[in-house]
Amino acid sequence: MDDDANWYGPDAATFGDRVAAAREQADMTQAVLAKRLGVRLATLRGWEDDLSEPRANRLSMLAGLLNVSMMWLINGEGEGISAPDTAVNSNSDIAGILAEMREIRTEMLQKAARIGRLEKRLRGVVQESNNV
Repeated sequence: MDDDANWYGPDAATFGDRVAAAREQADMTQAVLAKRLGVRLATLRGWEDDLSEPRANRLSMLAGLLNVSMMWLINGEGEGISAPDTAVNSNSDIAGILAEMREIRTEMLQKAARIGRLEKRLRGVVQESNNV
């Protein structure tokens, strides 16, 4: 069980990674899960891509439909799914690629937030110059 916690823990996987893995384990497509949750497909994709997170009521429904605990979805602790086969775990190339992809995703989210701040500043400057 400790291997499972490490595989899906906060240092190894994101909320979106855990949602996608549990959805695949439940043999559901994104479209099917979105329909069962009563959300748009784009909303579910946003969760799996770590662009947004569900509210508590949807998180509870999500955990129930995927047969995992809410805490496991949030931080990888508690009742969740088993880690993938050890053959996949032992392949350091796959682990390295996944780690690099997570790092890039984090950098992209930080850059997107920075762009948002710059856009807000630019709108303020433009508005200020229009008022002068």
